[in-house]
Amino acid sequence: MMTKVGFLPEETSSFVGRRAELARLETALTTRRMTTLIGPGGVGKTRLAVRAARAAADRYPDGAWWADLSPLYDDALLLPTVSDAVGLADHTLRMPVEALCEWLSDKNLLLVLDSAEHLRGPCSHLLAELITTSPGLTVLVTSRQPLGTRGEHVVRIQPLPVDGAPDALQLFEDRLRAGDPRAGLDAPGDRAAAADICRRLEGIPLAIELAAAGIGRHTVAQLATRIGTRFDAPVDAEDLTASRLDLLADDSLWPRRHRTLRTTIGWSHELCTPLERLLWARLTLLRTDFDEEVAREVCTGGPLTPHEVDRALQGLVAQSVVQRDGTRYRMLDTLREYGRMWLKELGEERAAADRHARSFLGLARRAHEGWTGPDQITWYHTIADTHLDLCAALDHLLAHDVAGAQEMAGRVGFFWACCGHLSEARGYAQRALDAGPVEGPHRTRLQWVLGVAALLQGDFATAEKYGALCTAIALYDHDDEGMLGATYLSGLTQLMNGEPAAALEAAERVLRMTETAPSDGASPEPRTTAADTSEAAGGSDADFDSDPAPMESAHRLRCRLITVFALTALGRLTESGRAAATLRRSCELGGEYWTRSYADYQLALIALLQGRPEDSATHARAMLAGKHRLRDSFGIALGLDILAAAIAAQGAGAQAARVYGTGHAYWRMVGHPQRGTPELGAVRETCELQARAAVGDAAYQRAFERGQADNAEVGLAAALHSGLQL
Repeated sequence: MMTKVGFLPEETSSFVGRRAELARLETALTTRRMTTLIGPGGVGKTRLAVRAARAAADRYPDGAWWADLSPLYDDALLLPTVSDAVGLADHTLRMPVEALCEWLSDKNLLLVLDSAEHLRGPCSHLLAELITTSPGLTVLVTSRQPLGTRGEHVVRIQPLPVDGAPDALQLFEDRLRAGDPRAGLDAPGDRAAAADICRRLEGIPLAIELAAAGIGRHTVAQLATRIGTRFDAPVDAEDLTASRLDLLADDSLWPRRHRTLRTTIGWSHELCTPLERLLWARLTLLRTDFDEEVAREVCTGGPLTPHEVDRALQGLVAQSVVQRDGTRYRMLDTLREYGRMWLKELGEERAAADRHARSFLGLARRAHEGWTGPDQITWYHTIADTHLDLCAALDHLLAHDVAGAQEMAGRVGFFWACCGHLSEARGYAQRALDAGPVEGPHRTRLQWVLGVAALLQGDFATAEKYGALCTAIALYDHDDEGMLGATYLSGLTQLMNGEPAAALEAAERVLRMTETAPSDGASPEPRTTAADTSEAAGGSDADFDSDPAPMESAHRLRCRLITVFALTALGRLTESGRAAATLRRSCELGGEYWTRSYADYQLALIALLQGRPEDSATHARAMLAGKHRLRDSFGIALGLDILAAAIAAQGAGAQAARVYGTGHAYWRMVGHPQRGTPELGAVRETCELQARAAVGDAAYQRAFERGQADNAEVGLAAALHSGLQL
């Protein structure tokens, strides 16, 4: 759920009690820089943190932001996860902690780190740096134990009171009605039995919710009797009626004082059918929310057929082991831990990890194939949303299936580069290359990912090196797609180094070399070269019309984009406009947004350079809409700069300054000063001069600072509004 500024999870069930704890947290967040909310698993720390953060959010101009650490299996992804949580998609070569410290240094915000107990040391070190360098930062952490960070203020959370307060009973009744709106505590003796259940469960919210979920199979009185019998029985290694997992529990994770919750989960586990228990165990491999299709892919095997996975999943939902939100599912961290112990006891850890890795390798393949299709946006979001699962799968493959890891790292690398995960894209590609020999297209793709990531980080020398390597490898392998990709990488590097003529010559040569006649007998794609069209100083978008080409591969579209950029940089604007319009329609034909948005960007730049600022603003807004759908902060920053210039050219100086300021905010998100091909520098200078001349220096500065201070989404929404404010 989006708050006014920032992100906090949606509350999907009723919140009961906790008035005193909320008051203590309000005081702590007002007076302390860092507060850690501690308590045993299942006591309700996460729900309390969400409610407290939402109540405090309006006090923080830069918002309240949430990072869920429970899916992280080690500290390697801690920094990327926290950076993602606060909106930083760093594109530089800096150390990630340095980039994060700089990003937060002037922010006044609340950062919530949920479930930090398994990363106490790394979290403590990170927060010590952030709090030291970011005076406006307030941190709220949930953990089973204190982190030990200097200045940490600890608030201990106890279970809900069961004597003299109605909270625990209210929670039981709320969850009972959530499972069945017709249910209640109306039968004689039900309320007393429910109160007895809450006492037996010591007021632990998760235990109460699990017990309420068991009412579908028992009456309240029967449930009270069964729980009473279970809790009155001694737990020792000779008691064969006790849950095996009660005996397997690691005291470091499940200390004996938490017997109540452990026993309740064990009791819930025993209520499950054998297939539901098996699914519970296998689902613990998933780090992120999942749908039914993913559950079937990761968990099918042996007695769990795809149909049985569906049935067992609904059974786990009914018992509150798995939570459902629309078509998505997730498991609470405490229940995931329990399932992991069962998976280990079954001896299925390796087999389950193999299935998980195969599933996400398959997802990477489908996403790669779907790049130029109508589902490109969906695949972008899927790759972004399953980032932790993809990393886990890659780590497993690197250890057990190097060829699979090499294929996967190459197929997700460009998605990650565009989503802002440049360090992961570069790091995994390098690890995959270092892991063993790799030949053919997979080798070319890995080299290409390394070069693209280096280029986006501003490391042009490395990008140039890998562009040459990719070209040599693709020639040796007779790989047309590899040649097109290598030419895109080399061409973009040449453009950034101010060599558009070389980029154009190479791109046109490779497009000719790799051109094939369409199988349906249609004419080959139209190409725009110096021989096709004479230059003209003016023109309009109507001059750029031509028949769109059949849908092409992603690498071919990107190689054609290089020709557009190069023609613009060389001042051959009419040719460039025609090529850009043809390329845009070719992308539109197949639902491709990434290249299409850069074609819009070029059309905006061409129109501006030809003195058509209204057309330029229209194209710039089309580019921004596409980049926003792709969550591409780098592309949005470029688009805002060109839009600001188009608005300034129409005389709306204050509006241009505000858009320009929002652009600066996006450039900060990616960690760079303003970037782009060299010709954009002059456009930016002209924009600022025109805007200042229109409204004066003081008004310009006020509007610019407003754009910088706006929440990014708010600023972008204002920029996309088409009305001029003269």
